[in-house]
Amino acid sequence: MAYETAFVLGGGGILGACEVGMLKALLEKGIRPDVVLGTSIGALNGAFVAADPRPATAVRLEGLWRDMTAGDVFGGSVLRRAGTLAKTRTHLHPFGPMRQLLRSALPVARIEDLPVPFQCVAASIERAAEHWFTEGPLADAVLASCAVPGLLAPVRIGDEHFLDGGLVHSIPVGRAVALGAKTVYVLQVGRVEQPLKPPRRPWEVGMVAFEIARRHRYAADMAAVPAEVEVHVLPVGEEPPRYDSRAALKYRDMRAVGTRVDRAYEASLAYLDGMA
Repeated sequence: MAYETAFVLGGGGILGACEVGMLKALLEKGIRPDVVLGTSIGALNGAFVAADPRPATAVRLEGLWRDMTAGDVFGGSVLRRAGTLAKTRTHLHPFGPMRQLLRSALPVARIEDLPVPFQCVAASIERAAEHWFTEGPLADAVLASCAVPGLLAPVRIGDEHFLDGGLVHSIPVGRAVALGAKTVYVLQVGRVEQPLKPPRRPWEVGMVAFEIARRHRYAADMAAVPAEVEVHVLPVGEEPPRYDSRAALKYRDMRAVGTRVDRAYEASLAYLDGMA
């Protein structure tokens, strides 16, 4: 089945608040998706807009982000997180609180019950491949797409275990094109625009390597977009700062959520006005 208009929501952790502002601008302008594609935090944001593509959804999403800040999703003291790591040896947080939040906040239980077609991607450990969830339990699919290595445990669905979709397809423009979309709105967090430098510290090695991989696929997808497909990359509303490898370590710092939402909203609104 071909879709006319696709919303593509990329990964980006706490920077995903930008996507809430972008969604608010799109929906206020009466732009509605025929299909929504999401990766990692983009899967969470995307699931909500697929459930209800109206401006009020962006307001609800911002409230959900604040709930994640104040709640137990990534909460707990340093000792508690250290205890979880010592017990599991693989991750800092149990995924139970996020699963509960998703199940209670999402209005439908299964992907196929969403009013707007929705797909999200995760990385299959056993097959070392991307896996697109197009049906089945919605909360579990979103959780699998958000399972950042080291923060959350792999999510088991059926006989497979899944990790964060950003490992295989961080900004899935290519998927939208493959589904036949003629107009693609890309909601990304600005990270791909930040210049990279060689790693200088031990923890930077894996982070820089991951950035290279994710940016390479996105660049390849964008270069391969057919001439007849119209792609709009929405702005985050600020000049991309220098790439900071420590940003990934600040995944619990949600103080700038409101600012990121507002900046992306204003910038995206101006961009969409300029299209007219």
